[in-house]
Amino acid sequence: MIALLLRDLRLAVRAGGGFGLGLAFFLIVVVLVPFGVGPETAVLSRIAPGILWVASLLAALLSLDRIFALDFEDGALALIATSPLPLEGAALVKALAHWITTGLPLTLVAPALGFLLSLAPEAYAYLLLSLLIGTPALSMIGTFGAALTVGLRRGGLLLSLLVLPLYVPTLIFGAEAVRRGADGLDPTGALMLMGGITAGCFAVLPFATAAVLRINLR
Repeated sequence: MIALLLRDLRLAVRAGGGFGLGLAFFLIVVVLVPFGVGPETAVLSRIAPGILWVASLLAALLSLDRIFALDFEDGALALIATSPLPLEGAALVKALAHWITTGLPLTLVAPALGFLLSLAPEAYAYLLLSLLIGTPALSMIGTFGAALTVGLRRGGLLLSLLVLPLYVPTLIFGAEAVRRGADGLDPTGALMLMGGITAGCFAVLPFATAAVLRINLR
């Protein structure tokens, strides 16, 4: 599993779909928002939690189609399927590699970009915590979606349509946790619900992903 994880990390960095692309998209969205809604600090501060979460969600979508596509094209996916490593474990490794190259950098950069949107100082810790809890779920759901569309030509659009509705609960609770933190309210409930979603994704989706891969590889 460690060898597969290191291989995926190297491929993600070399392919250019990891750190740089997601972070650049995240930065562009955050920079463009003040031009669209105006420079009023009160307005930006109010919408900052939702904008930061939507931007991170969309940035995570950019590299989803690469999770299995490269392995499918060069035949490595078939070798992984016949290796001693169960496909469920391979799905977990793929999701972890995507999170390390996409979700983790977005999480670390988000508080700095929150300054551009006049995010309330009280909300920075909750923004970081909510992204740490929620972005692994985005990667696991994206891995499942990538398995559904593996082998399809131009499956990127279909992948986005399949995955975005599944992202909505994490988006709602993540933005709500940051919003509650900014308003001085208790965000524990939203964080716990988001943690439950993440735990449920990692408990169920590896098996669903492995089943879908077996069907697509027949």
